[in-house]
Amino acid sequence: MKTRLLSFALTVAVGMTTLLSGQAVAADTIKVGVLHSLSGTMAISETTLKDTMLMLIDEQNKKGGLLGKKLEAVVVDPASDWPLFAEKARELITKDKVAAVFGCWTSVSRKSVLPVFEELNSLLFYPVQYEGEESSRNVFYTGAAPNQQAIPAVDYLMKDMGVKRWVLAGTDYVYPRTTNKILAAYLKAKGVADKDIMINYTPFGHSDWQSIVAEIKKFGNAGKKTAVVSTINGDANVPFYKELGNQGITADTIPVVAFSVGEEELSGIDTKPLVGHLAAWNYFMSVESETNDNFIEAWHTFIKNDKRVTNDPMEAHFIGFNMWIKAVEKAGTTDAAAVQEAIIGVTVPNLSGGYSAMMPNHHITKPVLIGEIQDDGQFEVVWQTPGMVAGDAWSDYLPGSKDLLSDWRTPLACGNFNVKIGKCSAK
Repeated sequence: MKTRLLSFALTVAVGMTTLLSGQAVAADTIKVGVLHSLSGTMAISETTLKDTMLMLIDEQNKKGGLLGKKLEAVVVDPASDWPLFAEKARELITKDKVAAVFGCWTSVSRKSVLPVFEELNSLLFYPVQYEGEESSRNVFYTGAAPNQQAIPAVDYLMKDMGVKRWVLAGTDYVYPRTTNKILAAYLKAKGVADKDIMINYTPFGHSDWQSIVAEIKKFGNAGKKTAVVSTINGDANVPFYKELGNQGITADTIPVVAFSVGEEELSGIDTKPLVGHLAAWNYFMSVESETNDNFIEAWHTFIKNDKRVTNDPMEAHFIGFNMWIKAVEKAGTTDAAAVQEAIIGVTVPNLSGGYSAMMPNHHITKPVLIGEIQDDGQFEVVWQTPGMVAGDAWSDYLPGSKDLLSDWRTPLACGNFNVKIGKCSAK
C-alpha cells in the first residue's frame, strides 16, 4: 500500500513538474540567431543584414510572433574572423538555444560553421550569392548560385556587349576561386581561348590596386572587347574602383560586372568612377513593385533614416525569414527535422513582385537582373530573366559535379545523388 501511495505521489509530482515546465516553455520566447560581422573588413556589408533581421523579427512580433510566442534576436559579432564564426555558431545553438540562425556572408565563414550546424542538427539561412558545389540538409541557400548570377552575367556581356576577353578578378578565398573555376570552364566551352582569360586574386582588405589595374588595362588593349568579372568582396572594392578611374578605365572601355557590390557598398562613396559599370543580382532597390515599396518604407521607418538603402542580401533574408516562419507554422514546431521537411515547396513573395519557392535542393527560385550603376548610387536594370531561375547546387560545367543532383525530400534525403551510378556519393 505504501509502495502504491509513494508511486502515486511520484507520478503526481512528475506530472506537476512536467506541467510547470510546459508552462515555463510556453511563456518563453523563440530565439533567433543573427550571425553577422559587425566589425572587421566585412562589416561594411554585414552590419546592414543584422539590422534587417532585427526589423523582420520586430515586424513578426507585431503580427503576434510565432506559435504564440515572441521572437527574440540573439546577435553576436564574429568580427570577420572565420574560425570565430564557428565558435559563435556553436554558442548560439548550444548556449542560447536558438531555433534557427540567419547569417554569414563570405563562403569561408559559411564553410567554417557548416560542420557545427550538421553536428548539432540546427538550421542556417545563408543570404549571399555563393559558388555552389555544396548541399547540406542544415543550410538553406537563399542567395544566388552561379547559374542565378555568374553565368547569366557572362552571357549578357558576351551576347549583348560583344565581350571577347575576360578578367576574372576576385578576393582570395573559396567563393571567387570556385566561381572563377566554373566561369573559366563555361567560357572555354563557349570557345574562349586560354590567352583571353586573365585571373587575379587579392587578399581581403586589399588597398594597393595600381599595378593590378595597370595589368588589366594592358590586357584590355589587345584589340578585343574586354570586361572584368569581379568577385572582389568587402571594403577592397572602394580603392579598386577608385584606381580604375585614376587610370582612365571606364564602363565604355573595360566594363566591370560585380557580384558583391550593391547599394550598401556604394552608399557614402564617390560613385563617379563607377557610373556605367554593372552588377548582377536578383534584386535592386530600384525595382518597381508594391512589395518592394512597402519593404523600403518599413526599412526607413525601422532604421529611422530615409537615406539608408536596401540591397540583394537583405531581400534574401526577407525571403528566407518568411519561408522559415511559414515552415514553422506548417510544422507546428521549431524542431529542425520537422522544419526541414515542411519548408520544401514553401513559396513567399520576393521584392521584385513575384514569388520565390524553396526547392528540394535547399536553394530557391529567383529572377536574375543586371543593373547599371547610376551617379546616385542606385542601379538601372538593363536586363533580366523573363521568369524565375531555380538555383543549382552542383555546376553543369565541372566534371565532378555535372552528374550530381541534390534532393533533401524523404526518402531520398541526399545532397549529392550521382545519376550515373544511381546512388549518393562522396564529393
